[in-house]
Amino acid sequence: MGGGGVASPTDRIENIQFSDEEIRAIVTVATNAGTYVTTHAYTPQAIQQALKQGVMGVEHGNLIDEKTAKLMAEKGAFLTPTLITYATMAKFEGFLPPASAKKNKEVLEKGLHAIKIAADAGVTICFGTDLLGKLHFAQSREFGLRSQVQSSLEILRSATINAARMLRQDKFLGQVSPDFAADLLILNENPLEDIKILDEPEKHVLATIKAGRVHASRWSKMATDLHRVDNIA
Repeated sequence: MGGGGVASPTDRIENIQFSDEEIRAIVTVATNAGTYVTTHAYTPQAIQQALKQGVMGVEHGNLIDEKTAKLMAEKGAFLTPTLITYATMAKFEGFLPPASAKKNKEVLEKGLHAIKIAADAGVTICFGTDLLGKLHFAQSREFGLRSQVQSSLEILRSATINAARMLRQDKFLGQVSPDFAADLLILNENPLEDIKILDEPEKHVLATIKAGRVHASRWSKMATDLHRVDNIA
């Protein structure tokens, strides 16, 4: 928690949660363990503080500005927006207390602009979630939401190649290539032509393949089974 939150009713988004020394200590421990740190942060101040201490990822980032986006790009930091979280919570009256609902409105209104700023600066944008409790049904709708400021190709990259890079699994995840994980979705339309088809998986996902096995299918040409799929005709 590099800065204040939205759902939490008693802190301001502008709050800074850690000192520089504390963040450096966290980064040192993570580095010694062979990994890295990513931070929950919305504001330029919180994001810049974290980046300058060695943090490599930002979750949310809805209030980012051009200067901060440029710093992220220079340091090779990742941005993972979570816009569908705010859009979904806003639809349920009373889901958040009044103070949190006010903060939710602010970050929702500015979130799309933040993605555009980051993309224009060359920041690597990923795809993640921050939905609470029973709201996870809405996760796939992030695709259509982002289409207001990003191309279908950019959004697909955020959920595949870019996310794999952030996880340091880009030699195994994120591509349909030899020696990569055979984790696939079979669709009835091309998401490059309309990314919003992924907002409705119940209509457009025909089959789900994980580790080369068909775990779910409603496509007549591909039965659900426990056998590895080596070729798809």
